Amino acid sequence: MSSDATVASSLPHWDVSAYFPAVESSEFRDAVDALRIRVASLRERADILDIRRHDHPSASDAAVAAYDEITRELNGIGDDVRLLSSYLHAFISTDARNTAAQGAYSELDKLLVDLSTVWTRHTAWVGSFDSDALIARSTEASHHAFAVRKAAIAARHQMSEAEEDLSAHLTISGSSAWAKLHGNITSRLAVAVEFPEAVNDERAGTTRTLPMSAVRGLAHDADPHVRKAAYEAELRGWETVGVPLAAAMNGIKGEVVTLNARRGWPDALAPALFGNNVERETLSAMHEACVASFPDFRRYFRAKARLLGHAGPLPWCDLFAPLGQGARSWPYPEAEAFVIDRFADYSDRLAGVARRAMRERWVDAEPRDGKRDGAFCMSVRADESRVFMNFAHSFNSVQTLAHELGHAYHNINLADRTATQRATPMPLAETASIFCETLVTTAALDRAAGADRLTMLDAFLENASQIVVDIHSRFLLETRVFGQRAKRELSVEELNNLMLGAQRETYGDGLDTDQLHAFMWAMKPHYYSTRSFYNWPYTFGLLFGLGLYARYEQDAPPFRRSFDDLLAHTGMESAAQLGHRFGIDFGSVGFWKDSLDVCRARIDDFATAVDHEITRRS
Repeated sequence: MSSDATVASSLPHWDVSAYFPAVESSEFRDAVDALRIRVASLRERADILDIRRHDHPSASDAAVAAYDEITRELNGIGDDVRLLSSYLHAFISTDARNTAAQGAYSELDKLLVDLSTVWTRHTAWVGSFDSDALIARSTEASHHAFAVRKAAIAARHQMSEAEEDLSAHLTISGSSAWAKLHGNITSRLAVAVEFPEAVNDERAGTTRTLPMSAVRGLAHDADPHVRKAAYEAELRGWETVGVPLAAAMNGIKGEVVTLNARRGWPDALAPALFGNNVERETLSAMHEACVASFPDFRRYFRAKARLLGHAGPLPWCDLFAPLGQGARSWPYPEAEAFVIDRFADYSDRLAGVARRAMRERWVDAEPRDGKRDGAFCMSVRADESRVFMNFAHSFNSVQTLAHELGHAYHNINLADRTATQRATPMPLAETASIFCETLVTTAALDRAAGADRLTMLDAFLENASQIVVDIHSRFLLETRVFGQRAKRELSVEELNNLMLGAQRETYGDGLDTDQLHAFMWAMKPHYYSTRSFYNWPYTFGLLFGLGLYARYEQDAPPFRRSFDDLLAHTGMESAAQLGHRFGIDFGSVGFWKDSLDVCRARIDDFATAVDHEITRRS
């Protein structure tokens, strides 16, 4: 076995055998059948109780009883769906060739469409009531008061019941099919990497066919020739699948444009803001602060370019380049231990979640053929989660592990909530993950010195620049794609040009404009969903997390007492309401600037350290 294979084989795979013996097992089949019966029964009860839009219904005893019954059943079914869908996703995300899981997920999709039509009718019905009257009369409604009031707005943006039903069923062969196509193509994509003779190891002069996730992992390789070869191979690989991925993008965005217009939304951003419980003024304030920070991030890129020996701006292939002697490898067991120890510095409860995740094999860390790129954490059942990542033995991967385990901690705080109460929007879903990542990064910086500290600073700034700068380029891209898709389909070349234009606008003179990444639109799965503008919530999450961490450092004991309660309410209050718990005004540019000042300070620190390192080398 080669050294690379030995290292990969030591990385953990997650275990989901506690849920069902196998996708093909009778136990799983019985669970799907039970769900089908439960959904059919729910639809029947919804018909009997006439759960649909009405003109000003009264919150009578019968109406309250119907609300309580249907809401409880929807929440119970939501728990069943969470288990079944997460179980199947555990196989699909790690092995695109698992046809049994793919087939079962397609079957589940049909059930979820049937369920979604009941949810749509439930929303229309609840939205018909006087929200305060229903909440006053129903204990169940009072427990879901935020959802009840939100339904009153959502109901105004529904089509007719027949149109919503048709739309839901057409998603199976529409947006869902396009999203599945993207996932299947990208996870199966293998690329030939031509390693030049100048490579300083056994790869020199060889050509190796690698899964795209592994090729992207080479962006962190210590050898600049490998990084360049991987970057060029990646672009060649995306070009081979550009046509079907452009079709998927056009299909999904076209569907969203049509439905948004029919539902009376003014633009594609409006339903995204509503779904994320964030005001447009908040997003504008955040973006204003982000754009003002771009010159600082460009200083970071140029400083990194100097350290890597570039006379001009940083080329794309070196965005994630490790830095010199400080770029030591992080074996997975060491990364695991470091994260647990840093979590323990905060609380025994947080560290206990990480230990449990390792003990119960929640983590799948090995990049391999058929496995998708990226990282995520999914709630499976009660307080149990599964963490997906592609570990690259870099400090970036240590940060990713801490980030995803933060999501698991968030899930534990939501464990006693109903499915409706757990429905946390993306900006708030990043709260615990960013906080936990910041715990680990700050501790690493405090313990590091010299070249090692330089590497830690770089790891933080790499991540922050992606979330602040790169994600803004994605926001610009998606805005412009929606604008043009409303008129006609876009070609691969047009999507490439839009992507490059957005990158030039955000990265500016920090990067070599002749070496950007035209196919980032093809790579990011977030574009391939009817959940429009999926990316900006990560920026919100980072800056909110940094702001919360600053409050933790100011006064830790009361913060610890309040933080878990905040996490437990992220599906039950708006972003503004949760922010007020910690004295945060999201509509103020000043709050976002204060959070970005953390990044500015580390950019200053990094630039100074780079100058010292260059002087030392000379």
